Amino acid sequence: MKWKFSWLLFFIIQISFSQTDPNIFDKFTPKFYTIDGYKINIEVLGDGPPILFLAGGPGNSHDYMQGSFGQYYKTNKVIFIDMLGRGKSDDAKNINEYSIANDTQLIEEVRKLLKLDKIALVGHSYGTVPAQDYAVTYPERVDKLVLINGFHSGEMWQANCDSYNHYSKTHFPEKWQKIDSLRNLGYVSSDPVFSELYGSLPTKYIYYHDTKIKGNQPKERYRNWNNDVYYGIIGRDADFFVGGDMIDWDVRRKLKSLNFPVLVCAGRYDGVSTPEFAVQYKKYMPKAQFVMFEESGHNPYLEEPDKFYKEFEKFFEINK
Repeated sequence: MKWKFSWLLFFIIQISFSQTDPNIFDKFTPKFYTIDGYKINIEVLGDGPPILFLAGGPGNSHDYMQGSFGQYYKTNKVIFIDMLGRGKSDDAKNINEYSIANDTQLIEEVRKLLKLDKIALVGHSYGTVPAQDYAVTYPERVDKLVLINGFHSGEMWQANCDSYNHYSKTHFPEKWQKIDSLRNLGYVSSDPVFSELYGSLPTKYIYYHDTKIKGNQPKERYRNWNNDVYYGIIGRDADFFVGGDMIDWDVRRKLKSLNFPVLVCAGRYDGVSTPEFAVQYKKYMPKAQFVMFEESGHNPYLEEPDKFYKEFEKFFEINK
């Protein structure tokens, strides 16, 4: 789901958990690899079983995931990618190159570049989409899979839009009147005038149960969001009607075939990856471990860090 306000990203990086180093970003060094003619930023640190982290959006850079999970370099080889058009990586020459399929293939190219036999994947929000797509496409290359507040289909992403807009309409009617007026004039999500107005909604109430959560951010400022990626993958009217690459994406029937360990995390108060659809993972992956975080929204590693990291470390058999 799109992060509507750049300041909201300040809240994403977790610092409340005791093991998180507020200077974790300084420990990583960007390294650029040329993949399909583009320079892609890949940051790797540590030894041990490899874990590749996939950020949300689509359009987010890797930094918020690094801020919350970078500390695992002490026990694992941790890998963070700025996907094409995101963070420090090159932009695509054509917006059509922003796709789930290309994100999925980029994961495979990174695996081969780093000479890894198998990788564990951890995806958050949109990051769960290429993570699942990779898992069903290259199951023999996946060691473990963690889905944090994710999506299993375009239908679920549409439910995300509907939930978000219902909350916005009923809780912020003054702003919604202006939004509705522009909709009636034919404006869509990707129109700059509409995007600016829609982006002024106080989105923290959608993403967080505890809206007071704050976090640190990298000292080095660089792009943490790209609208072109978001609209390229979700469609020109992405905040209301799913289109683009996402509309036909659906892995539900393929998930049962996965035979490696899977951890699915959901937040009871998530207004984005709503519990109504999140619990469906129990049916699509009955062998997976499913954890509902009862005091969390879209970011349980921020809101219930003690419980979240306990489950995470147990799943990865991390002993510190």
